[in-house]
Order: sequence, then structure tokens, then C-alpha cells
Amino acid sequence: MRTLRTIREVRAALTPARHAEQRIALVPTMGAFHDGHVSLMRTALSEADVVVVSLFVNPSQFGPGEDLARYPRMESDDAALASDIGVDFVFAPAVEEMYPPGFATSIDPGPVARGLWGTSRPNHFAGVATVVARLFGIVAPDIAYFGLKDFQQVAVIRRMVADLALPIEIRALPTIREPDGLAMSSRNRYLSDDERARARAIFLGLRDAADAYTAGERDLRRLVDAARAVMQDAGIAVEFVELRDAETLGPYSPDRAAVLAVSARVGDTNLIDNLVLAPQITAAPRKIETWSA
Repeated sequence: MRTLRTIREVRAALTPARHAEQRIALVPTMGAFHDGHVSLMRTALSEADVVVVSLFVNPSQFGPGEDLARYPRMESDDAALASDIGVDFVFAPAVEEMYPPGFATSIDPGPVARGLWGTSRPNHFAGVATVVARLFGIVAPDIAYFGLKDFQQVAVIRRMVADLALPIEIRALPTIREPDGLAMSSRNRYLSDDERARARAIFLGLRDAADAYTAGERDLRRLVDAARAVMQDAGIAVEFVELRDAETLGPYSPDRAAVLAVSARVGDTNLIDNLVLAPQITAAPRKIETWSA
């Protein structure tokens, strides 16, 4: 595996693969790898000829007062893990390489970025869309991999790729969870032991609402309140629990697949999670992302 630092190095390294018409995959990350990242990398390796993992903590998606300065940076450990898995290249640029002097372009991802996590972080998804578009321009992948824990992020990227007619397949993979259900996240390492124990209530709340949905409940307020109650009982500060259309992120409709999305603060750490509720599926075990009617 090679670690690349510049756009020039990336393009030179991938030239042989392009000449051989090999399938190139990109796994965009901000590092501090956990099993969710590993799942993306392993899937990419099984579906593509060459795999590039980007490792870049993107300042444009952090707002004032957020955790940019303390976000975990573990490049040596991450690169060693990527190498062990079999990744071909890690692209770990400096901020100045991604945003050189005079950089002025930003992508407005439109309505799909508004509401949910975009309400309290109004510039977040513009930063995400812009850096992902730049990575797509640098690597020119045939396929790119993202995790569904960041459900709205996936929706934003899908919209951007469709609107800009980018020839890239977007693969979104299920959230990887700890044994007790907590969604794996690089920010979990911020949690104290007590906070980690309480954070489990995020998934338990989603699961209670999903079980009610499976039993036939379709009322938006009852489903949202069921999830919120479990989290609040655990002393978690809930930013929002919302039920939206899973495809458009528009208003919830009882006869269409929906996403139950949450943003919550445990201590000083903001955590996000979601479950997809699908009326057309007749059975789904609890470990699967989609609950059934």
C-alpha cells in the first residue's frame, strides 16, 4: 500500500489502472477507523480492482464551536489497518492541498440538506458535498462507498451525483453496530464509561419505535415519542427524533419506506443514528437495518 499526499501523486498512481480499464473504488473517510470503515473497505476490495481510501478531516463541514480541533487523527494506525486489509492507496492530503489559496467554489446541495441534521448545522452538508465532489474529481472513481449511519449525507451525495451527471456508482452499506446496538462512530471514543453505557439508549429508543411499527403502529407522533422517551429516560439530550420519507427525506407517508432519524448529545458528544422502516418487507431480524411491517 502507498500513502499519497498530492493530487498529482494520486493521478499518476491511478494511471496504470485506467489504461488497464480496471474498476477504481473510493472510500472517503475522516479517519479514526472502526469496524464500519473496515466494512466499507472490505466491500470495496471485493467489488473493485483498485481501492483508494481518502483520509482527510474536512474543516469545511465543521461549524463554529464544533470538534474540529479535537477530532481524532490517527493516520499511522489508520494506514497500517488499511494496509493489513489490502487497500491499494491511502490519500492523506494536507488542508492546503484540498483547499489551495484562492479556492472559492462551494456546492449547494439543495432541499435534501435542509432539516434533520442540516437544521443545527446549516453549512455542514455544503462542506460535505464540496469535499466529496473534489475527491471525485481527484480520484475519478467508478464506485464510491458510504455508510448509512450518515443517512442524510448519503442522500446529499446521491442527489449531487445525479444532478451533476457524475459517472459514479454510490454504494451505501448498513450501519455497523457494537454488540449492544450503539452505532459505531469515531466520536464514540469521546464517551466516558458512564456516557457510553447511557448512549446505548439511542439504539434502544429507535428499536422500541421500530418494534411498534412492526406491530402495526403508523402514527408519526406515537412512533417518534416512543423513541424519544427511551433516550430521555437515560438522561440523553435529544436534539431531534424525526420520521421522514426514506427516499426523498420529505414528509412521512405511512405507506412508504421511512427513516427514523435521531441526533442526540451524550455529555459533550453529539451522536447520530437511524433505522429504516419499510412496510413492504414482511420479516427482518433485529440485527438488520430495516424493520418490517
